[in-house]
Amino acid sequence: MRKEPRQARSRATVETIIQAGARILSDEGWAGFTTNKVADNAGVSIGSLYQYFPDKLSLVDAIRRRHLDDCLAVMRKSQAKELSSVQFVANLVDAMIAAHSVYPGLHRVLLDEAPSSDDHRNPHSEFEVEYLAYYSKAVAIHRKRPPNSADQTAALIISDTIDGVIHNAARRGTLADPTVRKELVRLISLYLVAL
Repeated sequence: MRKEPRQARSRATVETIIQAGARILSDEGWAGFTTNKVADNAGVSIGSLYQYFPDKLSLVDAIRRRHLDDCLAVMRKSQAKELSSVQFVANLVDAMIAAHSVYPGLHRVLLDEAPSSDDHRNPHSEFEVEYLAYYSKAVAIHRKRPPNSADQTAALIISDTIDGVIHNAARRGTLADPTVRKELVRLISLYLVAL
């Protein structure tokens, strides 16, 4: 971002711009994404948009960051303690599906069409480290022992499976299919129990 919003009104403007951008990316794809459309959809002037985002790539980065923050929020709320493996996985899958259902077309664009910065492709980014740590902790809880380095591999398998199935369901328009949800929960639960 060009500048960080400090006042509530400025933060609301930035939020409106990001939501409008996500909606356009979801509905029209990268080819239909322009800063003029975003500004018009957000109900702000193009000058207001450029005050915070110098170009459409910086806006896409902010939209991508918002999505990653939403996924981290799901992980932070997902508590493995005192839940069966099946219930923990069901809660997690339901929350991830909900997070990806807001603008389901967005994920296809972010993954397949829109350019991304090196930070978003970095497997050792701050996001990746925190995201996988939640999965590692859940693995240790369901193994009923303190976390160890072997949990990292299980965490990668679980996160890649959940992300892969949900992202592909978003691409295919099958996020709302209860069979996809049921089979994903079954797959991850069986893996988690078998560890």
